[in-house]
Formats: sequence, structure tokens, C-alpha cells
Amino acid sequence: MIAITGGGTGGHLVIAKAIKEELNKRGIEPIYIGSTSGQDKVWFENDHGFKQTYFLSSQGVVNKKGLYKIKALWAILSSAFTCKAIFKQHQIRYVFSVGGYSAAPASIGALLFRIPLFIHEQNAVMGKLNALLKPFTKSFFSSYHQNATYTNYPIQDAFFTTSRIRNELKTIIFLGGSQGATFINKLAMDMAPQLSQRGISIIHQTGTKEFEAIQTFYREHQIHADVFAFSKEMPEKLIRADFAICRSGASTLWELCAARLPAFFIPFPYAAGNHQFFNAQALVDKGLGLLGEQSSINATHVLEAIDAANITLISTQLAQSIHSGGAKEIVDTILKNN
Repeated sequence: MIAITGGGTGGHLVIAKAIKEELNKRGIEPIYIGSTSGQDKVWFENDHGFKQTYFLSSQGVVNKKGLYKIKALWAILSSAFTCKAIFKQHQIRYVFSVGGYSAAPASIGALLFRIPLFIHEQNAVMGKLNALLKPFTKSFFSSYHQNATYTNYPIQDAFFTTSRIRNELKTIIFLGGSQGATFINKLAMDMAPQLSQRGISIIHQTGTKEFEAIQTFYREHQIHADVFAFSKEMPEKLIRADFAICRSGASTLWELCAARLPAFFIPFPYAAGNHQFFNAQALVDKGLGLLGEQSSINATHVLEAIDAANITLISTQLAQSIHSGGAKEIVDTILKNN
């Protein structure tokens, strides 16, 4: 039996989901151990692909000080012993972690109780928990880091099967993620009148918080746009687009690569270790995307950059940056330890 742990944000959880689905294809139902905080319960509480799900009261340590840090560390250690009982109940032989504070109890528990630990790091800047535990892992998976068990990023097959080369700019998609991104939402509204005048269609993922206000904006300005808060059918959204304007969380970035969709990346400036900037920079250095920091760009700047880009060349070369089967490679590596 395998335990999958970690989460907090969608970037972590999408990897957990990909590995769960690959295990399900092989007739294996893993368990999931996450946190009562973050998005863990929303994603997996009712997911029937897991044999059972557990949500512990774990929390982050990095930003805490003094007594609060000691309390957080003690809570993680206590939860690690809770995980020991869970491991014994389900006869867990391997623990796969996607990082984040949700992963701490089960990951540390795995090391304490001598269960092989496997870690996937999503970003170009390694998370603090992953950096701490990396020397003790059975395998460390990453699409960025040297001395890792190199794998392609685990992406749904649908992003590959719906991919296509872009030859002209007819539709732009704005992606703020499931939680939305106020800056990208404002940028989209600033650009919308010019895009509409040029006959360029708009697809806009707003996040739930600003959905109604942005929907009203398009309606009042009589600009036709496909506006949605969140969708589980992102491959179908991306196939209609010729260019993306988005943050550069790892999952979004690699999904765009799989879909061969050129993008202008605007990293979230407050991401830990500025990891979104470095995620995007790794692609931009290869000529596979555009990059701007939100403190220094506006609608005019972005439009000029898109107009100057060779989207056909970028789209063609993106196909070489990733191939399908990332989740399969990870699961194959784990199961080889049988």
C-alpha cells in the first residue's frame, strides 16, 4: 500500500492527483494524508480514488517565531506518531510526498519509522521541507534540479492529446488560477477593449472572488468573452487559445508546455523564494516564453511583446520541452522497490 501526502495549494495537489490516478490505473488505491488547512479537503475529501483520506491539524513552521514555532513543530511531531498508527493500519510500504506543510507529519513519520520516502519537487526553487528531507529520500523527483531522479512533469494526458501548433493570434486566455489573481484580472480588463477592436477573442479564468464583477465588466462594455471562475476542463479551454497570459506556478507552466500554448508569464511576486519567477525564467532562457514582473508592466507593454513574438516558433519548440508519461515514470520508480 502507498500513502500520498502533501498539499496546501493546487500546485502541490495536482501532482498528488496525477500519481493517484496512475496508481488507480494499476488497480492500486492509495491513502491520502493531508491537512485540515489549505485546499486539501476540498480536493480530496470525497475522492473515491483513495482507499481512505486523513486530514491532520498540521501547519506551516517557516513564518512562525518563538513559542509559535515550537508549538507548530510539536504539532508536527505529534502528528507523525498519528501517522505511525495510520501506516500500520494500512500496511503502508511507501510514502510519496508532494511537499508543502501538509506533507510534514507523514514525511517525517516515514523517516522515523523507516518507510521509504519519495519526494516530488514542483518548482525551480526547492521548498524548505523538501530541502530538509531530500538527503534521506529513496528517490527525489524534479523537472528542474540536478542530482534528481529526472522525470517529465506529471501532466494529464488530455493536455498532450489536445495540443496543437499555433500559427496566428485569434484568441488569448487569461489564467489567474483557481484562486484568481487580481493583477491579471485587472490587466485583462485593461487589454480587453484593444483586443476586441482587433478581433481577438478572450477566454478569462477569474477565480471565484472576482468572477461576478468581471463578468459584469464584459457585459457592460459589450465585449464577448468566455468568463469562468474555475474549470475542470482546462485542456478544452487551452485548445481554443493561441496565447496565454498567466502566473507561473509549475503546474500551469508545464500544462501550457504540453498544450504547446505560448505564454506571457507574470510571476506572483510574493511566492516563497520568488519561485514562480525562476520557474518561468527556465523556459524564457530557452526562448520558450515571455516574462514580465507585475511591478513594471502594463497592457501596452504586454501587447507590444506579444506582437513581437514568433508564436509559431515558440509553439513548435514547446513540444520538445516535455512529453507524456511523467506520472508513469514516478510510479514505475516507486514500485521497482518491491
